[in-house]
Amino acid sequence: MRLLRVVAVLVILLLGGLAGYAYFGDMRADPRETRLPVELDLGQPVPAPAPEPAPAATPAVPTPPAPNAGSNDLD
Repeated sequence: MRLLRVVAVLVILLLGGLAGYAYFGDMRADPRETRLPVELDLGQPVPAPAPEPAPAATPAVPTPPAPNAGSNDLD
């Protein structure tokens, strides 16, 4: 019975200490500047996307085949 009373008192003190720390503790946030770009919709029509450029008419240069990889090659 005595041990139960000691445990109950310790639990009450623990809860009181936790509440005191939460109430009186240092909870200030460090100030820092944040800049985020914002797009505003002002009711204007959305411009059409830019047309894609035409592919170049130059032929592709074939690349030489890669050498066979050895057992010690990691790349």
